[in-house]
Amino acid sequence: MSVASSVLITNVRPYGDGDLVDVAVVNGEIADIGPGLTAPEGAATVDGGGGVLLPGFVDLHTHLREPGREDTETVESGSRAAARGGYTAVFAMANTAPVADNTSITDHVWRLGREVGLVDVHPVGAVTVGLEGKQLAEMGMMADGAAKVKLFSDDGKCVHDPVIMKRALEYSKGLGVLISQHSEDPRLTVGAVAHDGPTAAKLGLAGWPRAAEESIVARDALLARDAGARVHIAHASTAGTVELLKWARGQGIDITAEVTPHHLLLDDSRLETYDGVNRVNPPLREESDKLALRAALAEGVIDCVATDHAPHASQEKCCEFSQARPGMLGLETAVSIVVETMVKPGLLDWRGVARVMSERPAQIVGLDDQGRPIAVGEPANLTIIDPDSDWTVRGGELASRSENTPYEAMTLPGTVIATLLRGTITARRATGGEQQAAGEWA
Repeated sequence: MSVASSVLITNVRPYGDGDLVDVAVVNGEIADIGPGLTAPEGAATVDGGGGVLLPGFVDLHTHLREPGREDTETVESGSRAAARGGYTAVFAMANTAPVADNTSITDHVWRLGREVGLVDVHPVGAVTVGLEGKQLAEMGMMADGAAKVKLFSDDGKCVHDPVIMKRALEYSKGLGVLISQHSEDPRLTVGAVAHDGPTAAKLGLAGWPRAAEESIVARDALLARDAGARVHIAHASTAGTVELLKWARGQGIDITAEVTPHHLLLDDSRLETYDGVNRVNPPLREESDKLALRAALAEGVIDCVATDHAPHASQEKCCEFSQARPGMLGLETAVSIVVETMVKPGLLDWRGVARVMSERPAQIVGLDDQGRPIAVGEPANLTIIDPDSDWTVRGGELASRSENTPYEAMTLPGTVIATLLRGTITARRATGGEQQAAGEWA
């Protein structure tokens, strides 16, 4: 990490538009934008190489595994992966060990994030004690703690009891916080490991029906309506969920949703190898679902992209498919997947990328200093993307402590050149003599 009070970013196009400009950053804010700027005295310089300048990305759904599974990820390693992926803020899910269902854990994770300083780490509080779905956690205390928790979720488990979910939504309204639901009726997914369709039937894998997700989405939309509260749908994965979101919005229900990069790119045809790296929750769906999700993201029916970055140890993935832990790495590959699935086909332009990866997620959780316009006086939370270069994914070269990427050996478009958090360079791709063996990051 490079710390400097001033930075001059040269040769970039904000939002991919117009002529090349320079951007001067002083004391964490954008001080000037224009061609041929002179670097302030003592400033660090980042050559944008003609790349696209965007507001730093915000991830509403990250698993950093600390405390409890530091063998697979830590706040430090996950923050480094996030910065390399263009992120300046991440929300760390509550399914740690112990569970983040109290201020001791949420404040601890928040302080770790501040100590590392590569991204803003916002801990997500559990909705229920121990993620058991029986008793509400002390949401108010976590919201009032040092971490000022803004987002609550039992992700990994659904808050399946409608009475508990109703109470959680009522409390969230009063606290001004947001509930993110892992939509899965557990009675419909007992033993399920793959999408309930022809591929699972052919492979002899227990099927996971779309209705398991869609029934909870519909139920929670109605509960949010009656509570006058907001609800957020994590990792939407089916065409039916898209239709339910349209219906709920038409009813005036305050509902938002995210989609993961892997659900935009991959489908259940990947399962034919029985490789545990492809097991994820919710499962990879069919081609028709994938295309519906892309269209919904382009149209704004789905609000944003969230990685669901889920590191796992090799032994938890290199095993029988049904025994593999669900989850995939996502932070360093997310923008490349969005370029491949949304930008290259013309579904989104670069302003659209800023909307779904930065602006909307920041708005959804109320982050005032993230997802801001690229303009003088705004916080210098920024990332630079080279849209014309490709890179080959190698799990062993990623910053994460784990290597469970489904994109191993894939060549993907778009590379992150650099990321800045309030004017501090948190990631910068090495060039020339700076190149290093592992990932070529300075």
